[in-house]
Amino acid sequence: MKNYFSRMKTKGHCPPRKPIRKIIWSSIGAFLGILFIAYLEELWSGHDKAPLFLIGSFGASAVLIYGAPLVEFSQPRNLIGGHVLSALVGVTIAFLFKDNIMLASALAVSSAVTMMHLTRTLHPPGGATALIAVIGGDSIQELGYWYAVSPVLIGAFLMLLVALFVNNMSIDPKRHYPVYWV
Repeated sequence: MKNYFSRMKTKGHCPPRKPIRKIIWSSIGAFLGILFIAYLEELWSGHDKAPLFLIGSFGASAVLIYGAPLVEFSQPRNLIGGHVLSALVGVTIAFLFKDNIMLASALAVSSAVTMMHLTRTLHPPGGATALIAVIGGDSIQELGYWYAVSPVLIGAFLMLLVALFVNNMSIDPKRHYPVYWV
């Protein structure tokens, strides 16, 4: 037990704050990415319909693809593949375990993590995408597998377009996107 707790001791220090330019570009990207999705949703769906493109896990994706565009989790393969695969897993689990939301929630997230690892598409917000398929309510569950297309695929693709635009506008040669496609 002593060895277990000794592993929790700090082994480093909190890194310094990022340069203000990076913070500004990250903020601009997150703002434009979410605004773009919300605007198209408003344009196409009106005020009285269920969300077509905007789900909560996209907020976390915005942090990654605009705030840390060079990390593995942020690459297009991970963004698109992680979300879509997790949506498919989440919908499947929701169908199979519709009478046990507690079990379905845990299975959806853990299965999504497993599938993302196996396919090299690990994108942490994908766990939330799978969970939303289970707990998202009637408007999400009525979509069935269409949930993986809209809002998930279309929304992730729109965020990718904004990431390609914003992350390559900086004059900093170290800020570019993507590092790799596949």
